Amino acid sequence: MSKLRVESFTISLDGFGAGPDQDINNPLGVGGTSLHGWAMSTRTFQKNVFGGDGGSTEGIDEEFAARGFQNIGAWILGRNMFGPVRGPWPDENWRGWWGENPVYHVPVFVLTHYARAPLVMEGGTTFHFVTEGPVVALERAREAAGGKDVRVGGGVNVIQQYLRQRLIDEMHIAISPVLLGSGERLFEGVNLPALGYACTRCESSPLATHVVLTRQ
Repeated sequence: MSKLRVESFTISLDGFGAGPDQDINNPLGVGGTSLHGWAMSTRTFQKNVFGGDGGSTEGIDEEFAARGFQNIGAWILGRNMFGPVRGPWPDENWRGWWGENPVYHVPVFVLTHYARAPLVMEGGTTFHFVTEGPVVALERAREAAGGKDVRVGGGVNVIQQYLRQRLIDEMHIAISPVLLGSGERLFEGVNLPALGYACTRCESSPLATHVVLTRQ
């Protein structure tokens, strides 16, 4: 069976995966962008996100950034990862953070309490809006992935839901040397050892410490 993976999810030294006060001007919360210096330094990030040719092609940061896109057949996102709109959809004008050709290039399943028709984008991305909860979203994502793995993009609450149900097979966390002070703590109320997760890899670069957690 395909794996459910978290890849390149970055937290601060004090454990926050997003800063406070997320909105259209601060999609990662205040200070949240500072978490991702390690990713922005890589060729994979520069190419896949910005369409450029910059960034390093070597080192542990590039290795982890690249593996996050390998063998991925579908994504699962929380609604905040799709956009800043809260509550019922006022209309269908918002089409995501990434423009008409998003970074995913595979089906994406967005968890939401409010139904919306599928949104077909350029480059192979189609956003499907799932109101039946995380388990149904995973079932649909696995079917769409065609045997490849499914990547949970976030945010914090969505990852916690899958962790608490022991549905995540493998999780790459990057710990950035940044202090946020407040925001959304990734492991708040999550007892990883009790859930059967263990650290199976830990390596550092000057910009981040990379940890892999695996369900035993």
